[in-house]
Amino acid sequence: MSRVQLAIDVPELNEAIHFYRRLLRAEPHKVRPGYANFEVADPPLKLVLVENGRGGALNHLGIEVGEAAEVASETRRLAAAGLANEVESQVVCCHAEQDKVWVRDPGGIRWEVYAITDDNPDMLAARVPDAVPTDAAASSEPREAPAAVSGEARQAVCCASG
Repeated sequence: MSRVQLAIDVPELNEAIHFYRRLLRAEPHKVRPGYANFEVADPPLKLVLVENGRGGALNHLGIEVGEAAEVASETRRLAAAGLANEVESQVVCCHAEQDKVWVRDPGGIRWEVYAITDDNPDMLAARVPDAVPTDAAASSEPREAPAAVSGEARQAVCCASG
């Protein structure tokens, strides 16, 4: 299963959830402080709402795939196509453990290809993602991992950074 992900910034989460329930005729799949997502069957869409007090902006786009092996395959394909990318393995982001690869379009819009490996990571110990730059000119050696950060801090970086 693959579907497009659209992550948008919203000024007030409850108001946005109320709107998107009516628009999409769907209930949210997950609601957490400052975060909600909808898994819409028709059209296939993962809508992510990130509360940040300002709203009205695209946070990032993504393509959700079914398995981590598909992320690895896409990482190789993107690198072979000459697209600089950043890989994250077993990162807790958007309230789920994921494997993912990020790229930016020419205008700077962030795209991720990702697979959810654990949709209920609330009890997982804090982990530091393995970030690996991979492009035609970059080394395949992993970068030095950042210092450990709390799950909430890492969550804020994951879903709200641009």
